[in-house]
Amino acid sequence: MATTASNASAVLSLRMDGELLDRLREHAARRGMSVQDYVVRTLVRDDFDERFKAAVDETEKFHGPVPDRPGPCGDPGRSGTGHGTAR
Repeated sequence: MATTASNASAVLSLRMDGELLDRLREHAARRGMSVQDYVVRTLVRDDFDERFKAAVDETEKFHGPVPDRPGPCGDPGRSGTGHGTAR
């Protein structure tokens, strides 16, 4: 199914547990954001992460996995990513 991007906004109504809403309010307040802006930003970030992973998977399908290479500090990190692990 093909979709097209649109600049129009739409309304999404959610029913959620009061404790979850309180946590969202706290997270948003720490960042100086409204709950709505915080939730939208979080969803956009998650969507980007999924699209990026899909692009990496598709690339690896055609070119094979990236060989292990040292990350920062010489740590090989996760297999094939080239990213060291946090210390």
